[in-house]
Amino acid sequence: MIRSARSRPAGRSPQVSAAPRSRAAAFTLLEILLSIALIALLAGVLTVGASRLGNGQPSTPEDIFWQAVREARKTALRSERVVALSFDAEAAAFAVQREDGTRRDFALKPGRKITVDFLQPAQGAGYILLGGELVETQKLATVRFFPDGTCSPFRVQFRGETGAPWSLSIDPWTCAPVLETKTP
Repeated sequence: MIRSARSRPAGRSPQVSAAPRSRAAAFTLLEILLSIALIALLAGVLTVGASRLGNGQPSTPEDIFWQAVREARKTALRSERVVALSFDAEAAAFAVQREDGTRRDFALKPGRKITVDFLQPAQGAGYILLGGELVETQKLATVRFFPDGTCSPFRVQFRGETGAPWSLSIDPWTCAPVLETKTP
């Protein structure tokens, strides 16, 4: 019997390659558990980070004031024009206004009755005693921020419904709060 070159003995399968067979590629239980733990850790970090970003809204009147100051200073620097900052009592919002009339408001939280006044720097004059409380009389309607990054000298005074007024002094060169030293 003549065999052809193509014929093979019965029961034998052809071998495709002569290379040794490697074991099947699969993940071990340890690798799967570590992957799940890593995914859970990343999900937790991203969830906490996202919730903190969402809650980054300023909550106190001082925080909203500083946000408006930063915006006014940044706008003055970018536009190279004088920018005005004022407080709109009817809207209960700080207003950053450019010379061309465009305005951006920074509203206080609704429901809080707060009066905000811009005052000239303390000079010893301009006070009266009213009902046992020292009240300043030299108020400013607006505060100006200049293209060189400075602002007009001023202080801001906050007055709540029931509490005593509190004020912040502003450095005109940096538009940042003046750090006050406490005497013992």
